[in-house]
Amino acid sequence: MLDRLSTLGDAHRVELPHREIFDALEPGARLLLDDGKLVLRVKAVRHDHVETLVEVGGTLSNNKGLNVPDVIVPMAALTEKDRADLAFACEQGADWIALSFVQRPEDVAEARRLIGGKAALLAKIEKPAAVERLEEILELADAVMVARGDLGVELPPERVPPMQKRIVEAARRMGRPVVVATQMLESMIESPSPTRAEVSDVATAIYDGADAVMLSAESASGKWPEEAVAMMNAIAVSVESDPGYAARIHFTETHPDATTADALAEAAARIAETVSASLIVCFTLSGSTARRIARERPAVPLMVLTPKIATARRIGLLWGSHAVRTKDVANFEEMVGKARRMALRHGLAKAGDRLVIVAGVPFGTPGSTNMIHVVRLTGDELKGYGA
Repeated sequence: MLDRLSTLGDAHRVELPHREIFDALEPGARLLLDDGKLVLRVKAVRHDHVETLVEVGGTLSNNKGLNVPDVIVPMAALTEKDRADLAFACEQGADWIALSFVQRPEDVAEARRLIGGKAALLAKIEKPAAVERLEEILELADAVMVARGDLGVELPPERVPPMQKRIVEAARRMGRPVVVATQMLESMIESPSPTRAEVSDVATAIYDGADAVMLSAESASGKWPEEAVAMMNAIAVSVESDPGYAARIHFTETHPDATTADALAEAAARIAETVSASLIVCFTLSGSTARRIARERPAVPLMVLTPKIATARRIGLLWGSHAVRTKDVANFEEMVGKARRMALRHGLAKAGDRLVIVAGVPFGTPGSTNMIHVVRLTGDELKGYGA
């Protein structure tokens, strides 16, 4: 039994002081305790308690989580403590804010309002209700995470892989960075090497074209954090060296919107492949042009030049991108010169290589992407500027 009494529970009852959950519950709904280790089924809902049938029992201790997969709980994604933590994170200059337990687009809209443009917003998809309104959530978020831990608690395990692919595909189509996370190298919490199944799991996310794969307990509290990071990197390098990799990541079709910026982003990827360019260089203030180009998953790296340090830091999450903070350019000649110098200085191209440059005129104007240019490096670009 669950009740609202503000006294500690015992062998027969558990305190649950959240009125919103009581109001949402109906007979037949499941309650998953401690990451799904215990399963209760609601028999009856009273004004001050809920009677449940224990379907999967076990020991329950303090401060364990509760998942309610069968109903939408009328609670905001942000508690009062969350709001205070969010304000603190923004004051400290956080680049990204990840919002947990998103159920509705309204949850994302509220967080965005509170952030006030001070950070980028990543929506964690870990509730079935969020998947049902995925595109609406993606419209409001800057990025999305496939949070497979809680998603796997609230859904049968066999439904998580197709759900992961659905989320990754939707995010890619809409040009939002997508992160795949949770239990990727779980065994490395205790072991210095992963299972072959875990290696395959990480590789699958990379083959699907995810922008990032993320470690959790492996690096936060595991015994082998450096080895886990090195292993994940090694898997990514191996996958991206596979001759079939380029074809696989383009299984998801990404159609450009009817805008000049999207048309140029698609063209930049095609031109780079056609002329065997070594690098695409993008000038941007907000990072939107870089996101459009990355959505096309070009065959070459993308160097993002921006005068805004916040944009440069946030671009770190973006597929295939290398961000550089640099002074803005004032004219066409300066743009070409800077693109050439930065490509050489950062070791992303060498003498004789071609670059595809994407920018907007007038320079320094957000949302003005309207130009694409191809140049060849001579190797003399750094003379007089230093290495």
